[in-house]
Amino acid sequence: MHVYTAGQWALLFYFYCLCGWVWESCYVSACQRRWVNRGFLHGPLLPIYGSGAIIILFAVIPVEDNLYLVWLFGMIAATALEYATGAAMERLFKVRYWDYSKQKFNLNGHICLTSSIAWGFFSILLVRFIHPPVGRLLARVPALVVDPAALALTAAFTADLVCSVQAALDLRDVLTRLTEENEELRRLARRAEVAAAFAGDDLRKFRERTEVEKLLLQSRVQEELQDLRQARARRAERRQAAWEEALRRRAQVKLEVLEAIAEALETCREHLDSLPGLTEEALAEHRADLEDAVGRLRRREAVIRTREPRSYRRSLRILRGNPSAMARDFGDALEALRELTGRK
Repeated sequence: MHVYTAGQWALLFYFYCLCGWVWESCYVSACQRRWVNRGFLHGPLLPIYGSGAIIILFAVIPVEDNLYLVWLFGMIAATALEYATGAAMERLFKVRYWDYSKQKFNLNGHICLTSSIAWGFFSILLVRFIHPPVGRLLARVPALVVDPAALALTAAFTADLVCSVQAALDLRDVLTRLTEENEELRRLARRAEVAAAFAGDDLRKFRERTEVEKLLLQSRVQEELQDLRQARARRAERRQAAWEEALRRRAQVKLEVLEAIAEALETCREHLDSLPGLTEEALAEHRADLEDAVGRLRRREAVIRTREPRSYRRSLRILRGNPSAMARDFGDALEALRELTGRK
């Protein structure tokens, strides 16, 4: 196998990134029955394929004449890369961009036996059939062109990578914020429920008004999803307006939950002084607890009111390009965002 310069290796990397993007986008689009701009980056590159091709070529250079060793070394090298990349991305971004958990003989969902075997056969395909003509074509590119082209592509790739990493970090922050917000709503609802029971309020009626899960999953959500399905057939501007409106409606649902909790807490506070058998210390303790709950509620309400739908734009783009993405710690929040893309 030809010994390449650094610039030639870079061009090979970007070429196989592009090939991987074409393959993944076409395959996933066929499965989803819609066009999916696959991948982590904005541009038409999938670095896992470029890195996989390069690491396979490096690994099999000493044994390229032995197909069995090409299969074995290529499988080991590519599998190690896939595991390391998947684990690192999940640790950093809290999202699993591919998941083999449902496959047999998987390791932490990042790799599986069938994928590793496929990498081995891909190594043979790459070394024997794909790379030789690509290498010959690369050898014909003038040396004066190779390094400037590699440098230009590297600059564009780096800029795209920085933007994409920031978008992935934004998605992580959005998922964290939504999960914490929903948990805070549930805690406030339980806290107000206890206070309502203590104050002799109608507990059943209170539960019906402040059950977060029920309010978030009832007819309004279904209406939002229907609006989004219809928006898919319209222009991009109208589609964007649709999901922004859906986010506003979801925020309104949460605000209604908070208002119901606030009314219950205010009622409890009014009834405290009329409750028999309580010492001054007990009354002061309950009053302080209610004041704290009301304060938390008002702060959460202010956050929801000031949130702009545009802050979700980059997160939704990532989910559209990675329809199988998973998040173990933020499953509910991820599914809520996925619904806004019009896909479950």
